Amino acid sequence: MSLHIRDAVEADMAAALEIYTPHVLHGLSTFEEVPPSLGEMIDRHIKIVDLGLPYLIAELDGKPVGYAYATTYRPRAAYRHTIEDSIYVTSGLAGQGIGQALLEALIERCEQGPWRQMLAVIGNSGNAGSIALHSRLGFQPIGTLNSVGFKLGQWVDTVLMQRPLGEGAGSIPAPPE
Repeated sequence: MSLHIRDAVEADMAAALEIYTPHVLHGLSTFEEVPPSLGEMIDRHIKIVDLGLPYLIAELDGKPVGYAYATTYRPRAAYRHTIEDSIYVTSGLAGQGIGQALLEALIERCEQGPWRQMLAVIGNSGNAGSIALHSRLGFQPIGTLNSVGFKLGQWVDTVLMQRPLGEGAGSIPAPPE
């Protein structure tokens, strides 16, 4: 089997939606409760790419099996060097290295930009796979927001993890052009 990571294009958003929908309907890794429409997925992709942030897709033998992207952490200007990652893998394929390949590629791409910190906002403190993945790739636990979401009949925590990108806070970033 051959895993290939590449930039996602608009035509990939139907596959991304197919991957994401089971996480929305049956999982705790996202706090969305209603799957977005294909149009919304396309709009999200456009907004991310227009900001110069990466949106990646993983293909296993030519079939999309996961995706990852970075988004701005918060809209205020002082947060402009901090981004947040998101990774989703086809249900049933967790633990096969797809998420790690996506996150490694995402980090590499983000380190080429002006960003200095990457955050993981992990839905569900019981999401051991995502927490372990982020730990393997240099994320440190920052804290847990207890019972901040209510989904599928239960209270859900959010785990915050963080890693520096490039020089991190080791130097002052260049001023905006």
